[in-house]
Amino acid sequence: MISGDSLHLGVMQIVMTVDEFMVGVIAKNPHEPVFHQAVHEVVESVVPILDAHPALRNARIFQRFVEPERVIIFRVPWVDDHGQVQVNRGFRIEMNSAIGPYKGGLRFHPTVKLGILKFLAFEQTFKNALTTLPLGSGKGGSDFDPKGKSDMEVMRFCQSFMTELFRHIGDRTDVPAGDIGVGGREIGFLFGQYKRIANEFSGILTGKGLDWGGSLIRPEATGYGAVYFADEMLKTRGDSIRGKTCLVSGSGNVAQYTIENINRLGGRVVTLSDSDGFIYDKDGIGPDKVEWVKQLKNVQRGRIWEYAEHFGCDYYKGQRPWAVEGAQCAFPSASENEIDLQDAKRLTANGVYVVCEGANMPTVPDGAKHFTQVGILYGPGKAANAGGVATSGLEMSQNAGHATWTREEVDHQLLNIMVNIHRNCLETAEAYGCPGNYVNGANIAGFLKVARAMLDQGVV
Repeated sequence: MISGDSLHLGVMQIVMTVDEFMVGVIAKNPHEPVFHQAVHEVVESVVPILDAHPALRNARIFQRFVEPERVIIFRVPWVDDHGQVQVNRGFRIEMNSAIGPYKGGLRFHPTVKLGILKFLAFEQTFKNALTTLPLGSGKGGSDFDPKGKSDMEVMRFCQSFMTELFRHIGDRTDVPAGDIGVGGREIGFLFGQYKRIANEFSGILTGKGLDWGGSLIRPEATGYGAVYFADEMLKTRGDSIRGKTCLVSGSGNVAQYTIENINRLGGRVVTLSDSDGFIYDKDGIGPDKVEWVKQLKNVQRGRIWEYAEHFGCDYYKGQRPWAVEGAQCAFPSASENEIDLQDAKRLTANGVYVVCEGANMPTVPDGAKHFTQVGILYGPGKAANAGGVATSGLEMSQNAGHATWTREEVDHQLLNIMVNIHRNCLETAEAYGCPGNYVNGANIAGFLKVARAMLDQGVV
């Protein structure tokens, strides 16, 4: 263990080392700004660890951390309902397998490109390590947009996508899951095509339907887990989520179940958003309203302004919910970089003292530094939203044992995992001289777990 004094290295030495490292990363990965952002945040945390452990530096562990073990890019041709041939691009980033098979979601969205997926796969390395489960890291997807497509078009695309992907995955090699644009419908089509080609029924995807190998609580897990993590942070101050007014962004899976669990634990949510704007419901988004949102978003594929129209509340076109006053907690649950520095300052000025990230890297670096500097409870996504992949790991365990656990069993295990992630982050931050800094705690704890495995396995 490194003493607190060993963190107090010369500032110029650390800054120059970080800058020097980033010059190399940017040169090898040009035009990938979000990947650069994710790497920079972590390297700032682990530079003191590398300085204190020459074996890690000599083995060039962090240089290997930022280099995917394998990058797969492929063509995805399919035919739309008008008989026209369409062509998309498919990806799978197999990032790090030091502690287990590659594990991470598939994202179908027009913004998907190599740099986005490398950022997500890199973050996944730390997130999966923090779960304590034997999960490596990966990410994949396509620039295909399922929005506005018929079920048959989505099926044809998924079948074409899996026709290439199937040769690269397996229950002991790489186990994808869903992500933005990939829900139960898409997972079903992907699984069916894998089974057809490989002629086997195995747990090669998570997020499956309950009738064919899925796990209870898996759809809820990311949102539920983020709320459990926030509640654990509040407990460090003798508090809880009960009675708190909360701001939630997004209106998809993560946001829906974040609200559901906040309601279960006695809090109250007043906002939801999508790419068009946000709604403010001063009466609170209670259980019945959450069910209405699920129908709107998951079945009708509607827009959040329809909520305001239906329930007679305020709608703010083209804006984000971070200026709403009277809240104590914020759960950014939409996408990366949705909270800028101005948003971060506005949140804390308005009295928010808990920010818990349901999305991946939703706060820009300056915003994250602001949260840390002012001393609020700030849970970074790689720790706070790890409940999703953790429950995917539990689904893999059930598949391997040909078992199905009850809803209560899975929820109990999810809660325990989030409690342990919180404790690990908190204790690691304390041990390395930055008490209360969940960003450093998560980065260092995840890094050390994977780094030790990489050292044990040699130069591979």
